[in-house]
This record gives sequence, C-alpha cells and structure tokens, in this order.
Amino acid sequence: MLLEIDGKIVPNYAATMVSFDEGDVVKGKVVRIDKDEVLVDIGYKSEGVIPSTELSIRKSVDPADEVEQGEEIDALVLTKEDSEGRLILSKKRARFEKAWRRIEASAESGEPVEGSVIEVVKGGLILDLGVRGFLPASLVDIRRVHNLDEFLGQTLECKVIELNRSRNNVVLSRRAVLEEERKEVREQILDRLQPGQVVEGKISNIVDFGAFVDLDGIDGLIHISELSWSHVNHPSEVVSIGDSVRIKVLDIDRDRQRISLGLKQTQEDPWQRVISTHRSGDVLEGTVTKVVAFGAFVEILPGVEGLVHISELADHHVESPSEVVEPNSKLNVKILEIDEERRRLSLSIKRVEGQNMPMGDLSAQIASAEGSEEVPVAEEVVADPEEPQTEAEPETPVEDAVAEPEVEEPAAEVEEPEASPES
Repeated sequence: MLLEIDGKIVPNYAATMVSFDEGDVVKGKVVRIDKDEVLVDIGYKSEGVIPSTELSIRKSVDPADEVEQGEEIDALVLTKEDSEGRLILSKKRARFEKAWRRIEASAESGEPVEGSVIEVVKGGLILDLGVRGFLPASLVDIRRVHNLDEFLGQTLECKVIELNRSRNNVVLSRRAVLEEERKEVREQILDRLQPGQVVEGKISNIVDFGAFVDLDGIDGLIHISELSWSHVNHPSEVVSIGDSVRIKVLDIDRDRQRISLGLKQTQEDPWQRVISTHRSGDVLEGTVTKVVAFGAFVEILPGVEGLVHISELADHHVESPSEVVEPNSKLNVKILEIDEERRRLSLSIKRVEGQNMPMGDLSAQIASAEGSEEVPVAEEVVADPEEPQTEAEPETPVEDAVAEPEVEEPAAEVEEPEASPES
C-alpha cells in the first residue's frame, strides 16, 4: 500500500505491520537462533525475542533443539515493549493455549490425547501435551509397573481424567485406553471361542486357587481342580508363569467376559486305564496319599485314588486309621468295587492275603503306648491222683473271727503324798 506525503508517493509501512495486543497469539518466522534466545519476524516494526525459558515446558533446553531457522511458529505476545524496547514473545505459552483448547475438547469427548514422557517423578510420569500432564504410576498400565524409567522418551496415548485450568492441572490415565482396547479384543476373542475348543495360551499368573492363561488379549482361568488328574496341593506344582500350554475351553460367560479352562482335559484320562485293564478282585500295589478319620486314600495309578474304608484296614478293630497306615507308605490293596459313573474305587487292605502290615495287635499297641505290663495269669494246679488229699480245715466263721473290742480301763489315780509338817 502507498501513501502520498508532500506530493510524493511512499510505501505505507504502518499498514503492513501486524496489529496485535499483549496476550494474543501471532505467527512468525524464525530468523536467528542464539544460545539463549530466538529472534522471530512477525511483521512488526522490530523482530520479536523468545527467551530460551519461553521455548518449551521442558527444563534447560537448547534453542537449536526446539526450533529451526526459517521455521514458522506460533508465539504468544508477553509484552510489546520491555525496558529495552524489545517485543517479548513466548512459544511455550502459545502452545499452552492451543493445548488447553485441545485437552478440554478431548476431556469432553472422551477421546485420548498423545504426549511424550519427559520426566519421571515421585508417583508417576510427566507428559508433554503442550502443558505438563501427570500420569500416576497406578494408571500407566493394566498391570503394576516396577520401572517407570523405561517409559522415558516414549509417546503415550492417554485419557484425560481430571482437568483444572486455574491450577494448570491435568491428570491422565493410560490404563483407561488399554482397558478399552482390551475390551474390544476380548469381544473379538469371545466371539471366536466355543466350549469344547482346544486352544493354546501362556500362563500369565498363578494364585492359590488356580492359574490364569493369556489367550492373546484375554485371560482365562484354569481352576486348581482342572490342572491335573492327580491331586494338586498348589498350582505351582504343575505350571509356571510363562509356560505355553494347550488347554480346553470348558465354559464361557460372555456377560461377565470370563473363560473357564481345563488343562487335564488335554491329557490322557488315567481313569480310562482303570476301567479297561482292571476288575474287582485285582490286587495292586499303591501308595497312601492321605489318611482321614474314616479311612485312607491310596493311589494305584498316577491320578487315580481309591478309598480304603476304616473297616477294610485290618482284621482287628481300628480306632484311628493312623494306627495302621501312614502317608507315603506303599502296600498292596484289593479292588472291591469300581464305580464308573462316579469315578470311585473301593479298596481293601485286610483282604489281601499275606499282607504284612507294619502295626501289630491293637491291644498290644495300646498296652505298649500306655506303658502297662501284662498281668500274669495264675497257672492251674492239677492234683496228682495218686497223692492223698488232705481235707482242708473249715474256715473260721466270720462271727468268731471278729474279736471283741478290748475295753481300756481307766488308769488308777495316784494320790500325791501329803507334805510332812515342818519339824
């Protein structure tokens, strides 16, 4: 644009200058990068200055790492003219304003925001969103994270769960994003799985009541009773975290997104061996696995136990099974009954011929335990028929045997001699 001054046509420089106020966000081009500041041409009468402290929310930054010469950037006007007549700008505050508008929109819509991890602080991580966003350690992942340093420099996608402009406070949750993603994956997996299907997975966790298996995004549970055909005291006896396993899908609760799995169903059922190879009356060697009040359980094959009722332990009366058997002892047992439907075996120890039980007669055991001695029985005296027998004298009647009590006579009084008169 041109102006006529004193009959001369000259450029209208004032018309080419940008009009702005303090607090406005303006665009400019980086024209010089110094050690502690950056000069930006925003179309004003003088170039704007961005101090290094106003370049980024990061601490102690190198201006050359934040901007490039010739790059067009946004900057917020801090002051149009400082004490030295300079236009002072801030890149980080311009970014801050834009970031707040974006974060507020994301908080309202529920859409995640992205930011890079710039610091590890007590209790969590700091993300650069244009503003400093705090990601608590408990919300970094679905599972607990032991080393937060491994996230430094990573770009994370998080949801805004708390926002306070007056305090410049932004709280984030990456866990919410991961759980939402996992939910979608779970639904896909649940649609694909069917009861009876055999799949592969990896043991992700072990608890007292079973083991969890990761099925590529959703966890299923193998209950302790479904780990092995044998008795299991703790799941760690059968599997370890990280093991790859082949399991069978037993049940799916689609509403609660729960999957019940079985490991023993993919292995040979030892009960079928019992049915196919043994009959009632067979005598087998077994190992006592448990002694209870009503008898003892004996394992005759790996994973197959039968009960020896207390009445089948010994020929004599047994007060407590522990008197006759103890865990881990090996002995022979006889099969009394095979209940195929209930998968139960009735066994007997006392009916095995030649069974050498470790315990003896119960009365002898009790006597030994109490430290008592057997009372000798008096031998029967047999009279010699050729030897003459003498008649025994009749016993004295009871009345005659009782002597009359002696009556104690009173002692005679002794008279003291009278004192003789003094002579």
